[in-house]
Amino acid sequence: MRRLRYNCAATLDGFIATADGGYDWIVDDASIDFGALFAEFDTFVMGRKTYEVMQAQGDANPLRGRRVVVASRTLAAADHPDVTLVRDDMAGHIAALKAEAGGRDIWLFGGGDLAGQLLEAGLVDRVEVALMPVLLRDGIPLLPPGPRQRLSLVSATSLASGIQMLVYDVLR
Repeated sequence: MRRLRYNCAATLDGFIATADGGYDWIVDDASIDFGALFAEFDTFVMGRKTYEVMQAQGDANPLRGRRVVVASRTLAAADHPDVTLVRDDMAGHIAALKAEAGGRDIWLFGGGDLAGQLLEAGLVDRVEVALMPVLLRDGIPLLPPGPRQRLSLVSATSLASGIQMLVYDVLR
């Protein structure tokens, strides 16, 4: 079965974006091989706000031409023919994606509210955080308030830039 992996950058104080959705605080590190990372996935899942941030990148959007699933009750499918829009039962849609034969892992790209919903539904298999040496003190949290979830450390890697790459399996 394919895994759903919540993979994101977060600040030391637990934010994935500034209050207005900004991400200019993310530390650059040339040792991170984004090509290899993207190759681990064939499907990218995100909420509307994250999708809009990616779309604003235009030709620089790394998700162009990839299979993208967006949770949104407001976007019109006719305006976004290259993505799958899911209005209701995102958990059911993700369960079906995970059950597909073959394929690579699914990247839960953002945001925190969607990640929280899918975590509570028991669908997130792994949490991978690039912990940035930054304190925002305000912003969009990694996850919204919700029930506790136990994790098991898979790996922890320190990069010269100060980024801590943390990978945890979700314990059921």
